Amino acid sequence: MRARIAIAFLVVLGCGLRAGAAEAAGGAGEVSIVSSGFIFEKAPFAECHASTIVQAREGLAAAWFGGTSEGRDDVGIWFARFDGKRWGAPVEVATGANETSKRYPCWNPVLFQPKVGGLVLFYKVGPSPSAWWGMRITSSDGGKTWSKPRRLGEGLIGPVKNKPIQLEDGAILCGSSTENKGWRIHMERTGDLGETAEKIEPKMDVQKLGVIQPTILTWGGGRMQILCRSRQQRIAESWSEDGGKTWSEMRLTDLPNPSSGIDAVTLRDGRALLVFNDTTRGRTPLSVALSADGKTWTRAAVLEDQPGEFSYPAVIQAADGRVHITYTWKRQRIKHVVVAVKPRAK
Repeated sequence: MRARIAIAFLVVLGCGLRAGAAEAAGGAGEVSIVSSGFIFEKAPFAECHASTIVQAREGLAAAWFGGTSEGRDDVGIWFARFDGKRWGAPVEVATGANETSKRYPCWNPVLFQPKVGGLVLFYKVGPSPSAWWGMRITSSDGGKTWSKPRRLGEGLIGPVKNKPIQLEDGAILCGSSTENKGWRIHMERTGDLGETAEKIEPKMDVQKLGVIQPTILTWGGGRMQILCRSRQQRIAESWSEDGGKTWSEMRLTDLPNPSSGIDAVTLRDGRALLVFNDTTRGRTPLSVALSADGKTWTRAAVLEDQPGEFSYPAVIQAADGRVHITYTWKRQRIKHVVVAVKPRAK
C-alpha cells in the first residue's frame, strides 16, 4: 500500500514539474539578460530597500531608501545617476527631518519624468507605513541639484511604490495605498504633482482582500489594469475601461505573491512585462513574466533564484527598447539588470 502511495506521489510530482517546465518553456528566449551589476559596491548605510528607476532627459537615474535599517530615523532617500557606462556615487537627497529638529524615517521613493518640467522624486516620511505622508522634491538638472522638500496635499500619498503614468490630458495617475485601516488601495489623479488630487477607489472588501502598492498597465482604448501586492498568496488585479476614472472590483489572479512588492511596465509592442517573486513564501526567486492581454502570463526569465531576499523591483523600458530593472539585493545593495525582449511576432 505504501509503495503504491509513493508511486502515485511521484507521478503527481512529476506531472507538476512537467507542467511548470512547459509554462516556462513558453517564454523561453523571449527575454535575455544583457547586463547585470550593482549600482554601488560600498555605501555609508548598512541597509537599503525599495529602489526606483527612471529615464530622465539627462539619462538614467535611480533612488532608494537607506540607513541603519528600515524604519529607523536615520533612513533617508539616496540617489545615483548612470552615465551610460557606470553609476555615480550614491548621494543622500532627502531626509525625514522637519522644522522642529525631529527626524522621521523615509520610505519608498518614486522617480518620475513628466513630459513637461523637471525630474520629480516622490517619497514618504513618517514613523511607519500606517502613519506616513507624501513628500516630493524636483530637479531641473537631472538630479544634480534638488528643490526644498514639499509635502503633498492633505491626505495624499502620491505614488506609493511604483511609477505613475501620464495621461493624454497631462494629468498624472498614481497608484497609491494606505495601511492605517487595513490594506486598501486608491488611485490619485493629479494635475499639479500632488498639490491636489482626485481620489478614485476600486471596489474591494478590505476584510477579505486587503491589497497595497498598485502598478499600472495600459492596454489601449482607455483600458487599464492594476496589479497589486496582497496577503492572500496571489497578486490581485482591477480593470478600468474609461482611462482610470472607474475601476472594477478587486480579484485575485493566478500569479503567486508572498506579500512582497511587484512592478510592471507596458512595452511599446503592446505587451506587459511583470517582475515579481514567483512564490507564495519568501522573497526568492525573482522572476520576469510576459502577457499579451494581462490575463495569461508566461514566465520568461529568472533574475535570482538563490537563498536570500531579492525583492521590491522597479522596471521601465528605455528609449532604445531595452528594459531596465532594479531591485533589493539582500538589503545590502541595489542591483541593476538590463534585459532585451524579443520582438513580438506579427
